[in-house]
Parts: sequence; C-alpha cells; structure tokens
Amino acid sequence: MATDALALSNVDAYYGDSHVLYGVSFACGEAKLLGLLGRNGAGKSTCMNVTMGLLAPRSGEVSVFGQVVTGLSPEMIAARGVALVPQGRRIFKSLTVRENLAVAARKPENGKHAPWTEDTVFGMFPRLRERHGQIAAHLSGGEQQMLAIGRALMGNPRVLLMDEPSEGLAPQIVAEVMATIRKLKESGLSIVLVEQNPKLVFDIADNIVILNTGHVAVVSTPSQLEKEGVDLTQHLGVF
Repeated sequence: MATDALALSNVDAYYGDSHVLYGVSFACGEAKLLGLLGRNGAGKSTCMNVTMGLLAPRSGEVSVFGQVVTGLSPEMIAARGVALVPQGRRIFKSLTVRENLAVAARKPENGKHAPWTEDTVFGMFPRLRERHGQIAAHLSGGEQQMLAIGRALMGNPRVLLMDEPSEGLAPQIVAEVMATIRKLKESGLSIVLVEQNPKLVFDIADNIVILNTGHVAVVSTPSQLEKEGVDLTQHLGVF
C-alpha cells in the first residue's frame, strides 16, 4: 500500500480563541501535486503553518511518509524532508542570492532523488546565477520568488509546500513559475500548492482540496470536477 507523502488528519487549529481549522483532513500522494484552494481566510496558509510546525494544532495530527510529525519543531520537520515557500517570499533581503541559498542548505535524507545544490538551483534559475552576488532586496519580484523556491529546494525536501507563489507577479512571470512547478513535479517531488487562482492549479494538479471557512468542502480531481460540472463559485467566488 502506497504511503502518502503528507497527510493531515482531523486537524483543529486556533489563533488565540479563534477557531480557524475544523477537523481538516487531506493527503498528498508521493510524486503528486495537490492543489489547495479557497477564498481569503479559508485556512489555506494555516494548513501550511500547522504542517511546518509554526502553529501547533489543538487536535489531530500531521504525518510525513507515514511518520507523525505533530508537535515537532519546524527545524525537525524540515529535517524530515518538508520545505515551505512562504507567502510573500520572505527571503533574507540583506543577504546575497548565494548567501540565501547557503543558509538553507541541507543534505538529503535519502538518495532517492538527485540532491539539490547551488549548481542545480542555478541550472533551474539561470537568472539567479547571473545575480548570485547581488543583494536579494534589489531583485525583481519574479527573481525574489525564484530565490524563495531555490532556497526551499536547497533543503532537499521530499515534500514542498508552496503558499501563493503567483502572488503579485506579472502574468509572464507567473507562467515561468508554473512551468518550474511542473518540472519539480515531474522530478518526483511531492507538492502542495496553495493558490487563490484556480485556473493555475487545475491545469497541473493531480488532486484538488477546497477549503471554505476552515472546513474541507471539496476533495476531488480536476477532471472529475469538470465532468460533474460542480459549481465552485460558492467556495471560490467567480472565475
């Protein structure tokens, strides 16, 4: 029986007294891409924070390739093979491109995939190679997003969480970022892609989970949703 790369099981999460996730369960298979969709405030980023150990769930558990990681520190979860490309990029703006990559470098836990190194990241993002000595704050928005992805890859993850990677980018750069995500999926990486724009996700995802006010509203595949003609406007708005 195949083991899910990442699974959330009956997760309840709070910010202070505010209940934001209600019994959330979903799973991303190995070498699959799961699209996690929903309106603003639906709980998408909270799922990422719980997965990375940045927010402890009140109940439920998170597992990575069958190993429960609930309650572990973010550093320990990263060591289990999970990396996050955070919303807003959050690169180290006072460091150079090369320094941003170096601080995140981690040896792979197993030899299943070719390891990510500075050279392989530069191979995927040639513009970062050209700007390797440049202070990250001086990069364009698209280059900063590439750096955020490259920095996550330097941790040699088995599961990559991507929180709104298209946010604030010009359409041409969005297309480049999505092409990169497709290549990463084809390399065998398991990916959870959080997006507000469903059109970007439906073309690339194996499975779709839609959150609505902290609840799982839909679990399906792009083709099944299209076949059934499900009206998603109540969950996602008009698109």
